[in-house]
Order: sequence, then structure tokens, then C-alpha cells
Amino acid sequence: MADPRDLPPPPDFAALRESERVALFLDFDGTLVEIAPTPDSIAVPDDLSLRLEDLARRLDGRLAVVSGRSPEDLAGHTGRMAVAIAGSHGIARQRPDGSTLGNSAEGIPEELRGRIERIAGEVGADIERKTHGMAIHYRSAPHLGEQIIDASRDLAAETQFELKLGKCVVEFVRPGATKAGAVEAFMAEPEFSGSLPIFVGDDVTDEDGFRAASALGGFGIAVGERESEGARFHLSDVRDVYAWLNL
Repeated sequence: MADPRDLPPPPDFAALRESERVALFLDFDGTLVEIAPTPDSIAVPDDLSLRLEDLARRLDGRLAVVSGRSPEDLAGHTGRMAVAIAGSHGIARQRPDGSTLGNSAEGIPEELRGRIERIAGEVGADIERKTHGMAIHYRSAPHLGEQIIDASRDLAAETQFELKLGKCVVEFVRPGATKAGAVEAFMAEPEFSGSLPIFVGDDVTDEDGFRAASALGGFGIAVGERESEGARFHLSDVRDVYAWLNL
């Protein structure tokens, strides 16, 4: 894996837009907002939705927010945004008008939710119930990570659900929930087709997005200090993302 500090900064965004039909895919937590101790304690700029809508207009609609959060959770923090959204790690996809792209995403069974709660309860970790998944957060006790991950992997293997690992979080999702799938689905849409895809993200789950963007002729931008396999460029933090995008 590459140390992001060894990667160069991305090309000037304004210059890219002048020379290419750019399609932009943006992670949310750690990319557009700072990571917070709990999912609900993030600080979101009051006008973020307006800024993103303006950016989408500059790109003729070729902008998608691709997040581990569900679309409903995102809307709870930003308000309704007239931009493309792929929530729940890319499997719940919406066009800017709110219509569904592809099949509707399914949630996970209550019996599995109960077993996930038991894993968290045994070590005092925090639970986040999502529309299409369920997460265990251990940011307040990172020393519990290995124990939680091992138990979660066993349960995911038994139930044939997938496990997403992030920064002090594990999340159970249905098979096929990847940010790569979101990039591929949106790039097949008429307004995105034939453009240069750029994926910007900070976490392990964003690697799928980096790889998909690269496979389609574009590239990934890693945010922060986490090592990356798939990114070609690097931005130091959320502030640098805003500065690069003139957001």
C-alpha cells in the first residue's frame, strides 16, 4: 500500500474541468465533514447542500455523494440535496430528482440485528441501526477492535452477509453493497457516460471507488493519512478537499 504522503496532490480542478468532462464521486464522512466521535455528532456546514448543488451545476449534473450512510441519514444532516446519491455503501442509489437507480436496497433481518447487538453489548460498544445495514462503533474503545472484528467476521460468514471495515467501525450489509457498484451504475447514466470519473474518499471502503474510477479511465484521491492501494493522488484533510473543489 502507498503512504498517502508519498502521493502527489491532484491536478488543478478548474483546469481539469476546462479540459475534460469530469464526473465527481465524493465520500461524506472524513471527506466532506470531519469524522466525529459518534455518527450523529458530525458538524455539517449549514449551506453544504447548496454548495454541492452549485458544484453539480458546474459539472452539468455529474456529481454523486457516495456514502456509508443511508440516503435518509444523509438528508437528516444536509437536508434534501438535488444531487445524485449512493448511500449504504453504494447500494441505495438515487438520481438528483430522488428517483431510484436500479433495484431498491433491502434491509437486514431483525434476527441478525439482535445477534449484532449482542456482540456490541458484550464489550460495551455502540450500535448504529441503518436503513440497509447495522454498524458497531468502537471509537471510544479502540482496544476492543480485534475482538469485535473477529466476532463480526464469524457472524457474517455464518449468515452470508458482508462486513465493511472502517475507522473504528464494522458494518453488516447485504452482498453487493460496494462503492464500485455505485460508480459503475452512475457512469452508465447518460449525463455521466464518457466522462472522466474522479473518486475522493478517506476510508477503506473508498478503495472500491478508487479502483472503479481507475478502471473507467479516471482516478482516486485519498484524503488523510490512511495507506491506500488504489488512489493516485492525495489531499491532507477535509479543508483541502474544499479548497481543491472551490466548494
